[in-house]
Amino acid sequence: MIRLTIPKVLAVLLCAALGGYVFLFGPRLPVSAARSGNPAHSLAPRSTLRPVVHAVFPPAGKKFIGIMNGHGAYNFSALDTFTKAVGQGPQVYEFPQGWAVNQFNRGVIEAVARRGMLPMISWEPWNYLLEPKADALRGYQPAYRLSNIIDGEYDSYIRSWAEGVKSLGFTIAIRFAHEMNGYWYPWSIFANGNKVSQYVRAWRHVHNIFTEVGATNVIWVWSPNIIWNSFTDLAKLYPGNAYVDWIGLSGYYGTPGMGNYEDFDSIFDRTIADLRTFTDKPLVITETGATNVSGLMAQWVTSMFEELPAHTDIIGVIWYEDSDVIDWRVTDVPAAAAAFRRGVANPIYHFAWKPGMVPLLDVPLPAREPVGPDAGPSPPAPTAGTTTSPAPGRTSRPSPRPSVSPSPSPRPSPSPSPSPSPSSHSPARA
Repeated sequence: MIRLTIPKVLAVLLCAALGGYVFLFGPRLPVSAARSGNPAHSLAPRSTLRPVVHAVFPPAGKKFIGIMNGHGAYNFSALDTFTKAVGQGPQVYEFPQGWAVNQFNRGVIEAVARRGMLPMISWEPWNYLLEPKADALRGYQPAYRLSNIIDGEYDSYIRSWAEGVKSLGFTIAIRFAHEMNGYWYPWSIFANGNKVSQYVRAWRHVHNIFTEVGATNVIWVWSPNIIWNSFTDLAKLYPGNAYVDWIGLSGYYGTPGMGNYEDFDSIFDRTIADLRTFTDKPLVITETGATNVSGLMAQWVTSMFEELPAHTDIIGVIWYEDSDVIDWRVTDVPAAAAAFRRGVANPIYHFAWKPGMVPLLDVPLPAREPVGPDAGPSPPAPTAGTTTSPAPGRTSRPSPRPSVSPSPSPRPSPSPSPSPSPSSHSPARA
């Protein structure tokens, strides 16, 4: 016979209580929390990135506002200043990643997503830390010529990114090898002996690797500069509707020390008219800004927001909020910030991005008067104050310092026909 004593009774009751806790509450604890020993830290990243099923971005009839600056995804102070100044946070955050410097980094992409913004990566095949200082040599990095991409020299790097993007669990945008119709990047058609046909082959090569890996959670953004010289046939550089989701454009008002006024439509309409001869994909202004050297930034911002609603095919505008050669920041011009605030007060800019949203792929085209080559003679080379030149400069990003550098050489001869003559007036670009 077991003699019951107070200690034994208490021990039995304690065991029963512990057993009940394990069976009743134990299964509710996440495994990751139990393993980490820090439940709050383990759960935070995932709890903010739960996919939203069957939601379209942007919603039909809406337009998003985006921001791009030299800090990229490593410092959001400029973003916070911009948001406070204009009264609304952007739904898209664009930032660059260079092939020679930036490996796939899940953390920086998720940092953007956790702030409620679609990450749009300007994915750049070059070493941006070694950009030549001479304007004529800005795109000279022969290691990144298009033929090397086509021949598979960077396949392992491309594949590592494809696998990383696939693992994210939500869709991001990739703006690959943008402004290819210039000379200021190694992949441009007027640099390193590149040919027009090679650009399409390089784009498809990269896209195909993502498809092979199964990284289908990408919005592919094909993004030329606005037409700025005698090369006007952008269709020759277009990879095809099967390889592109959104069309992007870079275009700015103003150049260093000069400010001949051109409104939003004057800057973009001619190029948009050319694009609409071969694709009806949604359009994003992937880089834009305005100078205040003539005191007209606020007027330009006002005209942009007045003219945007008529562009039913434009689904978003990304503002370059930085200072490099030119101060493009609306936050430095109170009147411009106020104009921006008034513009984004329009309900068409009011909605949220959430991880898991899928891209809007069909838009109604506006009924507009013909503009472009068929409407008159081609314009001359860019002149002072126009925005037919490369985009603004960009500050360096936190990254390891590379160990190789290019050798100087004369400016390569343009290979396309007709042979363009890039303007000698070209500000720094992003």
